Amino acid sequence: MLRGTKVGLRARHEDDIPVLRTELYNDVVNAARAEGGPWRPLSPGTKDPRLVVDETAPGSVSFSVVELAGDTLVGTATLWGIDTHNRGAHIGLGLLPSARGNGYGTDVVATLCHYGFVVRGLHRLQIETLADNAAMLRSAERNGFVREGVLRSSAWVLGEFVDEVLLGLLARDWKPGAPL
Repeated sequence: MLRGTKVGLRARHEDDIPVLRTELYNDVVNAARAEGGPWRPLSPGTKDPRLVVDETAPGSVSFSVVELAGDTLVGTATLWGIDTHNRGAHIGLGLLPSARGNGYGTDVVATLCHYGFVVRGLHRLQIETLADNAAMLRSAERNGFVREGVLRSSAWVLGEFVDEVLLGLLARDWKPGAPL
């Protein structure tokens, strides 16, 4: 398990799947804001890659996020779009509603940075998020990510176009263990 200050990133367990399906992916508003496509319901037993991890997929690594204090599932984290030639990847995360507002997002981003830069030897990490996602913007910036641009009206979310913010962090600018 990768350990942050408050959370750990571990392999997906079978008993994580029903919780993630119910609390993250069957929540229409949350899923529509987090995904790059329209929401659709997930059936019990689905092999949807957001739930069931394909460990042979070279371009992404998915984790379940657990609270260190009680080993309680609090969300998901992913390093995706891994480009081994240019040594870059994207960061994604989703927290269960009950886990939001506790500083877990900032710790997840920090732990994914450690994984990307130290374990994987990447050069650049990138985050794309909706412009009104204050929690993700705060988590990224607390970890040293820099706003690199705004993609105007680039995301269709629940009946309207929304701006996306692009943030990046280079390995040379990353400060491991920086105060959160």
